[in-house]
Amino acid sequence: MDEFSLQALEYSKILQYAASFCRSEAGKNAVLSLRPFSSLSDIEHFQKVFDEYGLWKSKGEFSLHDFPDVSPFLKKIAEHSFHPDTEDFWAMREVLKLAKSACVSVHNFENELPLLALEYDFLFPERSYSALMRCIADDASFKDESSPGLLLVRNELRSLHQSCLRKVKEYCEQYNIGHYLQDDYMTIAGDRYVLPLKANFKGRQQGIIHDYSRTGETLYFEPMFLVDLNNRLQELKQEEREEINKIILLVSDLFMQEEAGIRKAWDFLVLLDVNEAKLGLSSAYVAKHKKEQGLEGYCVSFGHTLSLMNAYHPLLLLENNKQKSPAPVQPIDLVFRQNDRVLVISGGNSGGKTVALKTLGLIGLMSLTALPVPVAKGSGIVFWTRIHAFIGDEQSLDDHVSTFTGQIRHLAGIWDELDSNYLLLLDEFGAGTDPSQGAALAQAVLDGMLEKRCYAVSATHFPALKTYALTNDGVRAASVLFDENSKKPLYKLAYDQVGASKALDVAREHGLSEAILEKASQYLLVDTKEQDGVIAKLNAVAVEREKELEHLRKELQKTKQKREQLQEKYEREVQALQVEFREKSQELMRAWKSEKISAKEAMKKLGSLRTELGRNEAEKEEFAPVDETALKAGVEISYRPWNKKAFVQETDIKAKKVKINLGGVTMWASFKDVEIVGNPAKPLSKGSVTQNISRIKSGLTLDLRGKRADLAIAELNQFLDNALLAGYDTVEIIHGRGTGALRKAVHEVLKGYAVIESFSLATEENGGDGMTMATFR
Repeated sequence: MDEFSLQALEYSKILQYAASFCRSEAGKNAVLSLRPFSSLSDIEHFQKVFDEYGLWKSKGEFSLHDFPDVSPFLKKIAEHSFHPDTEDFWAMREVLKLAKSACVSVHNFENELPLLALEYDFLFPERSYSALMRCIADDASFKDESSPGLLLVRNELRSLHQSCLRKVKEYCEQYNIGHYLQDDYMTIAGDRYVLPLKANFKGRQQGIIHDYSRTGETLYFEPMFLVDLNNRLQELKQEEREEINKIILLVSDLFMQEEAGIRKAWDFLVLLDVNEAKLGLSSAYVAKHKKEQGLEGYCVSFGHTLSLMNAYHPLLLLENNKQKSPAPVQPIDLVFRQNDRVLVISGGNSGGKTVALKTLGLIGLMSLTALPVPVAKGSGIVFWTRIHAFIGDEQSLDDHVSTFTGQIRHLAGIWDELDSNYLLLLDEFGAGTDPSQGAALAQAVLDGMLEKRCYAVSATHFPALKTYALTNDGVRAASVLFDENSKKPLYKLAYDQVGASKALDVAREHGLSEAILEKASQYLLVDTKEQDGVIAKLNAVAVEREKELEHLRKELQKTKQKREQLQEKYEREVQALQVEFREKSQELMRAWKSEKISAKEAMKKLGSLRTELGRNEAEKEEFAPVDETALKAGVEISYRPWNKKAFVQETDIKAKKVKINLGGVTMWASFKDVEIVGNPAKPLSKGSVTQNISRIKSGLTLDLRGKRADLAIAELNQFLDNALLAGYDTVEIIHGRGTGALRKAVHEVLKGYAVIESFSLATEENGGDGMTMATFR
């Protein structure tokens, strides 16, 4: 990407703003070094990673906190030329500890976070992590339990300290020198135990004076009885250093063995920090703007045309949000029609033409970097691999180059490369020379760009270029809007029209003499005045249209919100009906089991309950009538009252009913209660997985009469499987009386079915020995 364009569009300021949300110096450096990707697949990958990070963060299980920068230490490990100290070890401990926590959390949600799961899919340096957690304390010192040798040495050091303290107290009491002591009984000077005494104590006892305080009022005195103890102290200190060096060598060796895993863990944390910055940037956009106004902070999708709705200039929005009393920042719509390649923006000075160009350019660069941008949801952008901005002063006094010459040099340098992957932003291109020649050159340049199929947005005051925009295919005109009464800019674009320059109005606004303005008006040609009048009327019409569109947008938003509320209400009522159905069906089953009602009566009431539920749901929503001719055996349908899938077994056109298999339940349903949800499919076979429905606990009937024993047994096994999955407590199997062979076969199956608690022949009124009733455990 052209560095001049990055500078002109203030791309680095966006990165600096994003970097301020990072948790580490390494993360900040990674953000500041971000540049637009040239591969669409790379962009989409990091967009998805950002989306996953936002989802993960919303779950609240893991929060990224500040962590130290170990990149210099990692470089030394790679070079095998490092001499780590406890600070290095402590920093590495904090990094691996945080990385471990992140990996565990991502693993818990790996089905929802597949890309983040891939990022941590590396061999975690468990040995290095365990060693650091065992050896390094929170204050960056080595723990006693780092090694048996270190523990022994430090135990002896503590014992020696207690011994010294006891003997010093005895010494002070014996020679009555307590009034010479300064504060504590004992301190350390030159790594030796000494007594801090007043300077006038000098010469009163034998010993060694090691030092004086800065004021000279305190001397540090080592009595002779402490000399041997201090010598032993030095030996123990040396042993402690040797033990620590052994630990450092062992842990360093682990680092070198697990270098790849440590590097991966570090890179994973830096990636999370970069996404933390992106999330912070996204949140900053909406800090003081409601989402109801259409603003979102997310990564836009790429397509074949430009459609940025409610697009804010990112830097203006962020800087404005910092203010205690921010003035509203106006968004604009940047839209290309299907075949547009060039957009020409005209209108008055200070109306927002350059801001429109910069908004598109900066959002384009940020989108190519997979950064979130402040636009309305549903916006899209073209995948431009090169964005060149001809904005600002390209003058160079050192090279004796004017602004016009600088623009031409810039354009000539890329002209041969231009294709459909380029976006050019031209701010007053050709304005630095004779107006007629500059306008002609600008039109010719746009012609060349159309031939090369590249994209361009041009801001201009040239009348010829305004006419060009209205009369050429592939070119669209737009105008910045002004309030004709206040002469103030509205910072909005009106498409398919041109705008008049407001040089005199702007000059008047900024205090130029009225006499000069009157003289300027006299110099204006009459036809130019008439042309400006026509354009002013068009501007007024466009302003009114924009107000109407804004009103319609608000009404549409209200309608969407109302629809969502009604949908939520409907779903709550459906759930309440289903709960009521379950409770009443369970009540019926309890009444049947307690023999308060017969099975037939329970089934009859349950059928009425189903019908009532279906009727209530039908009142909630109207469905298109089902195609009766398509209801053939094996067709998959949805049973609306229960919102469950089923398969057609047979139809009764005259009665307008269809016999369905609903997870093993065979029942007749009305045509109006079903709808086709898929292509014809085979009925459920044994072993197929069915969808669990709410536990109904009513009896379910299978009729096996007239069937061969082997087919009947197969059907019975499938029936029992489906009834169990569907949640039924009891089933009824009709096998008839006959010779009793089928009944015997059925009973054999029931005996061998592990989850059947009991079975028995039905009562005489329910079928006698022609039917068997079975109960699940």
